[in-house]
Amino acid sequence: MVDILHRVGTTASKDAVYEALTTPEGLAGWWTKDTLGEGAPGGLLEFRFDLGTDEPGGFDMRVLEAEPGERVIWEVVDGPEEWIGTRIHWELRTDGEWTIVLFAHRGWREPVPFMNHCSTKWATFLMSLTSFVETGAGAPAPHDVKVSNWH
Repeated sequence: MVDILHRVGTTASKDAVYEALTTPEGLAGWWTKDTLGEGAPGGLLEFRFDLGTDEPGGFDMRVLEAEPGERVIWEVVDGPEEWIGTRIHWELRTDGEWTIVLFAHRGWREPVPFMNHCSTKWATFLMSLTSFVETGAGAPAPHDVKVSNWH
């Protein structure tokens, strides 16, 4: 198994970051505007992306943990085959006046080229998250940074 790992810092509070990770409105502000669901433990979050085809692409995540100001963990229950069963971890820490987000997309079966793409996309969306919690304006899909022909 292999993992995608990132670390970003923000001047926003841990509570602001937690809200951006656990509410449909927060998630729509930095990841994809087409977000529905419930961000509490046991809830299901549905994320959809326009892939330029008749059918949207996307992911469904079961919320396994949501500890205010500390951590959020999702399990991918629907989406691309490579994502099914993987887990997305958000750990929130404080370092001086910074909130640190330790991100992990864990459990990839193998490091396929799609994983390289997803790692880069996660990095762009993490920058969107920091912008959103600091200024109120992120770059969620469909206004995200395009990094390749895999949206």
